Amino acid sequence: MTLGGSGGSSVVVPRNFRLLEELERGEKGIGDGTVSYGMDDGDDIYMRSWTGTIIGPHNTVHEGRIYQLKLFCDKDYPDKPPSVRFHSRVNMTCVNPDTGLVDPRKFPVLGNWQRDYTMEYILTQLKKEMAVSQNRKLVQAPEGSFF
Repeated sequence: MTLGGSGGSSVVVPRNFRLLEELERGEKGIGDGTVSYGMDDGDDIYMRSWTGTIIGPHNTVHEGRIYQLKLFCDKDYPDKPPSVRFHSRVNMTCVNPDTGLVDPRKFPVLGNWQRDYTMEYILTQLKKEMAVSQNRKLVQAPEGSFF
């Protein structure tokens, strides 16, 4: 790769720089405040373990509920997607009902992962997924239930 050359070359941002960018963005707050994320352990130099929060969308059974998720960015992130698991119990078609793991085969953001996707994008798309017809009215476990 030639830096500064023409021909459409792009610079690949190293993993830790990318995660630092995501951390900074997560700490500033995102959009309307219904989605947030941050590191679990500020001393983890590999920046692997993250916690996300989604406040359920309006006009759904999820409205006003606070969902906690765990995101794990392995050494291959962002070339490969993080593993995403709901800690709060949720009933959605793309979430394993026993473990809370988001199934990449049922959630295209993970299944068709692109390097420029972010944890923010994952969380906002999961929030949108809560509002689709298959998920918006599914019976949910009592609020405060966890996997």
